[in-house]
Amino acid sequence: MSSRESSDERVRSDFLYQEDIVTSPGVRKLLAVARIVLGFFFLWPFLDKLFGLGYATPVGQGWIAGTPPAQGFIGRIENPLGTILQPIFGNPFGDFLFMFGLFGIGIAMIFGAGLKIAAWGGTLLVLLMWLSELPFAQTAMVDGQLVRGATNPFLDDHWLEALILLICAYTLSGDTWGVGKTWARITNHNRFLR
Repeated sequence: MSSRESSDERVRSDFLYQEDIVTSPGVRKLLAVARIVLGFFFLWPFLDKLFGLGYATPVGQGWIAGTPPAQGFIGRIENPLGTILQPIFGNPFGDFLFMFGLFGIGIAMIFGAGLKIAAWGGTLLVLLMWLSELPFAQTAMVDGQLVRGATNPFLDDHWLEALILLICAYTLSGDTWGVGKTWARITNHNRFLR
């Protein structure tokens, strides 16, 4: 083996791809599906809040119609965090930041590029949402009906979302059915941008 070949092999060993971390092809595909599904999970509220598609956002009341997408949620926070979040995010800048986050996390996860930034940004987003919902109500009155609320006093689906985001990022799940390998080459294998 020539010195050039050993040098190339040494450089290549510094670059990680998903196959180096997850050896099972079936698990790599499962992680890719989880990544894409979670990406759509973040992209859908962006689209609904932008256009008012009639799901969480009433028809005709999307952001493009002038309805602020984040301020309704922030205005309903009833714990001490609300007094902190309201001045920071209860304005047009907060709406932009919220929508940019949903869009960026969704696109990054679906395409498989920039997963670490998306995972940590998404974790921060869902952490703030989790904190804003504390304490979880066991029951609540909705339209005059007593409805069961939280089933766990500490954990909810936000924890699962954060964990799946981080698992997908750190297993380089964008390499399978995504542009992760191309993105790695474009970013010169920068581990943070990966």
